[in-house]
Amino acid sequence: MFKKMIGALGIAALAVGQAHAAIQIEWWHAMGGGTTGEKVQQYAQAFNESQDKYEIKPVYKGTYTETMTSAIAAFRAGEQPAIVQVFEVGTATMMAAKGAVYPVHQLMADAGVDWDPSDYLDAVKSYYTTPDGKLLSLPFNSSTPVLFYNKDVFEQAGLDPNNPPSTWAALEDASRKIIDSGTAECGFTTGWQSWVQLENFGAWHNHAIATRANGFEGLDTELKLNDDLFVDHIRQLKEWQDENIFAYGGRRGDPNPLFYTGECAMLMNSSAYYGSVKGETDFDFGMTFLPYRGDVEAAPQNSIIGGATLWVLRGQDPEVYEGVAEFFKYLSSPDVQVDWHESTGYVPITYSAYERARGEGFYDENPGADIAIKQLTYNEPTPASKGLRLGNFVQIRDVLNEELEAVWSGEKGAREALDSAVERGNALLRKFERTAR
Repeated sequence: MFKKMIGALGIAALAVGQAHAAIQIEWWHAMGGGTTGEKVQQYAQAFNESQDKYEIKPVYKGTYTETMTSAIAAFRAGEQPAIVQVFEVGTATMMAAKGAVYPVHQLMADAGVDWDPSDYLDAVKSYYTTPDGKLLSLPFNSSTPVLFYNKDVFEQAGLDPNNPPSTWAALEDASRKIIDSGTAECGFTTGWQSWVQLENFGAWHNHAIATRANGFEGLDTELKLNDDLFVDHIRQLKEWQDENIFAYGGRRGDPNPLFYTGECAMLMNSSAYYGSVKGETDFDFGMTFLPYRGDVEAAPQNSIIGGATLWVLRGQDPEVYEGVAEFFKYLSSPDVQVDWHESTGYVPITYSAYERARGEGFYDENPGADIAIKQLTYNEPTPASKGLRLGNFVQIRDVLNEELEAVWSGEKGAREALDSAVERGNALLRKFERTAR
């Protein structure tokens, strides 16, 4: 579908011709090599070929952290791009950049572009809105952690490959049977450990990781990651690690090869790895919800997103922003969003795109590909499960990684590590509070 659209747009562009130089619009992004980087280039090209007034110029700037810090430094030097991709935990930092951000809801209104913000998935847009529900940035690549599992290993271990574990207790039982059968060396691994095993674990159990509605209600928030629920969970993971039920394989996507090679039977990581799992494995795999603790009455609630949005930076000429608004409308179209979703594993950011994918039979042909959407929308988000808005959270995640790795290495117990994480994290929150006021 999308290739046909590109061809049609290219023909239209040739008919229009280049009567004048197009207005240049820089888009700094963090989508490197592979499918996501290729799609960013493809979408920019298709938009550019659809008209002759604007030219989107995507510029890869490194990791999410590198991209955000580069944009902030560029703004201070007066050399900022019009658009920058910022990951979800950078939201509070961008909001605090007074005078730097052109809110998307205002941009679209000023440009007079026909745009329906109510079409965006509630679980996606709630992360990036003002208290009265107005979008600050444009949702683009949104994901949530899911459980990938090796169906072949399940069957070989005598487990039902179509009935994956839904609770942590069932996951432990399945892991033991798999290890005892010799079909895999470990039960499960996890990527993005703070996002999956703390932030989403909290949301999935309707338990805030910080006061003040995870920071949505004010800057004077404090971390709650040393509550008993989190301490018990991390302590349990450490005990399972000692029995090879759980294997720690590193940060971000570093543990994925443990699953790709069949060493671990299950992987908890971003739904956006769907394309990679499909391309890197030679076994039948499934996708399902994250496990929940059966003894927590509020669970399961809903998971929260990862990924990033597109922020607009001030300091450009008015005609640049008119082009940005048109490009944002294009990126949000069902054609683009369905293609993005089906190619990468990121969720479609609008209800219309989700319905299009479902109506075309994508989920019938790819069972489990809609798990992320179902998990995000499992229940109406609560103050504890709508997301996080915590300052300096990029640095806080580094702290959490360090403290969790101290647990996995045996240097600290779960309580000691999470107490330390809260103390160190709160110091970073106070530092942000002082600079943001």
